Amino acid sequence: MYRKKVISAIAAAATLGMLVAGCANQTGPSSTDTSGAAGGRINIPAISKVDVPAGAVLPAGDGKGKCASTTTLAYAGAETGPNAQLGINIFNGIQLAINQHNAANPGCQVQFKKFDTEGDPNKATGPVTQIVSEPDIVGVVGLPFSGESKATGNIFEQKGLVHITPSATNPGLTKNGWTTFFRALGNDAVQGPAAAKFLTDKLQAKKVYLVQDDSDYGIGLGTSTSQALGSAMVGSDKVVTGQKDFSAVISKIMNAKADTVYYAGYYAEGAPFDQQLVGKGFTGSFVGPDGVKDDQFIKQAGDASSNAYFTCPCIPGELIPSFESEYKKLANAEPGTYSIEGYDAATVLLSGIDKGKQSRADLLSWVKSYDADGLSKHYKWDSTGELATPDVYGYKVENGKIVPIGVIGK
Repeated sequence: MYRKKVISAIAAAATLGMLVAGCANQTGPSSTDTSGAAGGRINIPAISKVDVPAGAVLPAGDGKGKCASTTTLAYAGAETGPNAQLGINIFNGIQLAINQHNAANPGCQVQFKKFDTEGDPNKATGPVTQIVSEPDIVGVVGLPFSGESKATGNIFEQKGLVHITPSATNPGLTKNGWTTFFRALGNDAVQGPAAAKFLTDKLQAKKVYLVQDDSDYGIGLGTSTSQALGSAMVGSDKVVTGQKDFSAVISKIMNAKADTVYYAGYYAEGAPFDQQLVGKGFTGSFVGPDGVKDDQFIKQAGDASSNAYFTCPCIPGELIPSFESEYKKLANAEPGTYSIEGYDAATVLLSGIDKGKQSRADLLSWVKSYDADGLSKHYKWDSTGELATPDVYGYKVENGKIVPIGVIGK
């Protein structure tokens, strides 16, 4: 994750290998459920701490920032819609960064505007067209989802407006020749192989059934994961956005005698899918990616969610006390998936503004040459807007909560 970490609990890390590399203070197992189909649920201990680089750039800066009172950053992404919580997590992280910046810099009060896309590629072009038409907006954090990012990238490019996505992971997004698009995390070409290794090594899956949705995100992640699974994958199928009845695909899974299901998609479909799967007698593990990793999955899947694990190229922000406490004050909730990536992405833009990079062209140049630690990782982009070798974390549902279990790949 480009992060300079101090690794403690070396003995525990050696035991767990790659799973917990870069993490510290391992805790013992606290769950004794035996829901797995392949000899019982694999009980991987949770972690309780991640280390933050001593020199991490923070939104407050040195407090000497000066800027015009009209200087504005924007968020573009879902605030409503079936997967809105993933966007809200990001928006709250951005808001926290801007609040901290403005409290410390009386001479630079950055404005913040949000634009709801509902996470829908067909609806995103309107809000983004509005964003680029407002000259006071010099930088954007978003869009959260791959489909809407694909649909709007050219609009940003035409107006030279820098945008940093905290969560869109389709690998093809950086192959469009855009110079204004930057990704603040690893893409699915990173997450897919890490997920496959997690399934076969740590979860000891022998027969994986892969199901993907019809989004750009699900298609990209499903492809990269299936290629990495090889002979461990005993079948695959597709579902569609908005699907409610999963009985047909569940029949195929049961007939294949799969011990693990990997679902490449979002929680809006992932939750009822897992619920129906367990209801039909499936006793194996259900593994989803970052699009499924949200408390809404647990709320919607109910008790069935106890069989779930997740993969995510995101750091567990709740394990960074300074961030967790301030975020909770703002949102009255624990940091969610990509909250800290939203915070870090906003910090990159705010630090440029404080350095006088206050036109679209200057702030874009600032991001292109950026090279510094954030709370979640080291931020330095190649010419396409990609980070190099970011970490992928594993998570599990335990006692009705999502808890991190460490680094599972790079």
